[in-house]
Amino acid sequence: MSLTGQIRQNISISLILVMLMSGIIVGIGYIFDFYYGYHGFLTGMAVVFASITSVGSYWYSDKLVLSLSAAREAPYSEYRYLHNITEGLAIAAGIPKPKLFIIDDPAANAFATGRNPANGVIVVSTGLLNLLNRQEIEGVIAHEIGHLKNYDVLLGTIAAVLVGSVVILRDVILRFGFRKGVKRGRGGNPLLLIIGVLLLILAPFFMTLIKFAVSRQREFLADATSAYLTRFPDGLIKALEKLEANKKIPLFTSEAMAHLYIVNPFSQSFDQIYLLSTHPPIEARVLRLKSIRGL
Repeated sequence: MSLTGQIRQNISISLILVMLMSGIIVGIGYIFDFYYGYHGFLTGMAVVFASITSVGSYWYSDKLVLSLSAAREAPYSEYRYLHNITEGLAIAAGIPKPKLFIIDDPAANAFATGRNPANGVIVVSTGLLNLLNRQEIEGVIAHEIGHLKNYDVLLGTIAAVLVGSVVILRDVILRFGFRKGVKRGRGGNPLLLIIGVLLLILAPFFMTLIKFAVSRQREFLADATSAYLTRFPDGLIKALEKLEANKKIPLFTSEAMAHLYIVNPFSQSFDQIYLLSTHPPIEARVLRLKSIRGL
């Protein structure tokens, strides 16, 4: 598959997964709203509440993440080459140059944050800068610029809102719907209610799986974007292989932030189970990058 074909495919899959998550929420809400005659009240309450609680985390996500990771701004005088690499790739991507931050940690890793390209931040560890050569660093920075260009923080927030909505919807129905619904129920088809209850129980788990699937697709998309910007997939290929081998050195970070990094910073994690992983296997990422060499 061509490079642009991979990019289009990854975008399409991500949108389909988000639409599927939305459909699950609407389906559950419709069943219980219809059965108990709430006319969309339960679904609306869940979506509105989850959206409100997520807006703050989206708006201040960069400040929160930078604080949790103990990152410091990268001085131009000390990291001139890194600023030059980033500026060139940002121009190629058509976005403003992201701010650069450094984590003083021997473990090699990097991530991007920021609610949109204009507020983008790229964070790299000193371990990564010491481990990789210039072409490999370019591949990593281009990958992170891909996350910013593709609005992955926004998409991740939307996915979090949808997962949060179905959890809130479940709690609202369990605490409010059944209690009130017994009095005002329509006496509808009990099979419909059984289906609704099963969906209610299983939906949070399946929604989380879909969220992880979205995260994996965005990693593939950022890899493809890196290859597009650098026109040299081997730089990122070699970087990924080195970063994966370097995971024996633990990164001082939180499990809650693992999905942000270019490779999962934890050697033992749910990434051992594909459906529960936030990142695709390195082997799969390398294979896709090799397939677009010379394109």
